[in-house]
Amino acid sequence: MSGWTHHLIIAPILVPLVVAALLLFFDERQRVVKAMISLASTLILVAVSLALLRIESGPNDFDGVYLLGNWAAPFGIVLVLDALSALMLLLAALLSVAALVFSLARWHAVGAHFHTMFQLLLVGLNGAFLTGDLFNLFVFFEVMLAASYGLLLHGSGPLRVKAGMHYIAVNLAAALLFLIGVSLIYGTAGTLNMADLAARIPDIEPDRRMLMEAGAGVLGIAFLIKAGMWPLCFWLPTAYSAASAPVAGIFAIMSKLGIYIILRLTMLLFGEGPSAGFGADVLLYGGIATLIFGTVGVLASQALGRLAGFSVLVSSGTLLMVLGINDGAISSGALLYLVSSTLTISAFFMLIELVERGQDAGAIVLAVTMEAYGDADDDEPEEGDGVTMPGTMAILGICFAACGILLSGLPPLSGFIAKFAMLSAMMGTGAIGVPPTAAVWVLVTLVILSGIAALISMTRAGIRTFWSSLEGTVPRVLVIEIVPVMFLLFLTLALTVQAGPAMQYMDTTIRSLSNPRIYIDAVRNAAPVADYDGVSSTNAGSK
Repeated sequence: MSGWTHHLIIAPILVPLVVAALLLFFDERQRVVKAMISLASTLILVAVSLALLRIESGPNDFDGVYLLGNWAAPFGIVLVLDALSALMLLLAALLSVAALVFSLARWHAVGAHFHTMFQLLLVGLNGAFLTGDLFNLFVFFEVMLAASYGLLLHGSGPLRVKAGMHYIAVNLAAALLFLIGVSLIYGTAGTLNMADLAARIPDIEPDRRMLMEAGAGVLGIAFLIKAGMWPLCFWLPTAYSAASAPVAGIFAIMSKLGIYIILRLTMLLFGEGPSAGFGADVLLYGGIATLIFGTVGVLASQALGRLAGFSVLVSSGTLLMVLGINDGAISSGALLYLVSSTLTISAFFMLIELVERGQDAGAIVLAVTMEAYGDADDDEPEEGDGVTMPGTMAILGICFAACGILLSGLPPLSGFIAKFAMLSAMMGTGAIGVPPTAAVWVLVTLVILSGIAALISMTRAGIRTFWSSLEGTVPRVLVIEIVPVMFLLFLTLALTVQAGPAMQYMDTTIRSLSNPRIYIDAVRNAAPVADYDGVSSTNAGSK
């Protein structure tokens, strides 16, 4: 990566930041102009993310280090692009396009400054994926949270406001824990640059290392709150189900931000040395508890919004469990599962609004009651009973069925391929070739049971919604609303067709993460760019 392409690393942060500031100069009555500018920004992010992914997956050596202010690490702010961050940038960009297009039908007009907050959310997400410094991770984390507060409350309503207040309180507590953890780490290690911190940890005295690990534990709790690990996850289903459909669609990746940071710091800071394996048991057993809680919640959910919210917990529990196992072959399948489940859940959140648009709340309650206790007229079927399936309902039904197949992990879509890769590695038939232990069989059983629970719940909800609907009204769905849902589901189909190259990329990513020395050397050896006279600005300032 050289020349102007090197500056693409900062584009995922700079583009939405500039656009967010620019949108403030337009009056809210100019929503069409603001929407077009915001949409152009997200499309640029997709193009930039694709370029960065192509560059990172090329044959070149690791050189994705960007020195802001031309100051060398660890004294300056550093952005780092590797295979994992490039993957997450592209995933966030694709979700943002789908959510934003969906919002243009009506949601962007039900409150003020929607597009500004949306762009600031992307600033925080992309910055967190790219930063190589813990303090700047805190800054981007706060930018993302501040924007998410406004987006969750967008559209008002008592349920949304109540859920939003709980969401704000929980995340403010997480931010406080984040700051405490960062302070403890800096006080013991003397640095917050991730690469420099990874190099210093092996040399820290045992008594100070305990304090540093305590700080890392406090920091981990903040990320586990965002990832939704049990028992820190009670806020998540309510908040996500209360958010507007496009907001919930982009929120699907926010829980994966916690997973990303835990994966990054675990492999980089605690992959080897005296603190190797720190926190692995917490992730393993916490992931198991989260998976069980999410599975029970999926089975118990009658409302589609809560079903989607608990599906987020099932996804997070599975990924946390894999992080606790800390095996490369399983982790490769988990990365594919992360991408597939995030695309699916985002599409499902937006699909729910379209499906429920033609339903009446009282009719839903009555349908649930009839399902539990039966109907007196069930014994006397009449000829010609049934519900016609107009084109709109047929399209919604196909999308709903695709979401059910993906969430439950049935063949042939990407959800099945990802789970098959994880389970085959767990059982020893994959790349590791190790016979499974009793604990591994428990994990395999939980993953399979969670898929069965999703299948049962989605089938039950589908029958109630499309087959035995009491009112039988067809919702009015705009093309601009159904296209984003179909786009995300099409991406899962593309992921299925290109499963071989996708798994190769995931394997390469995990191998790179498993060798933290590559990351450490690249950041610490990154030299400032020389000025026109051949002297770097850092050296010139020191003369």
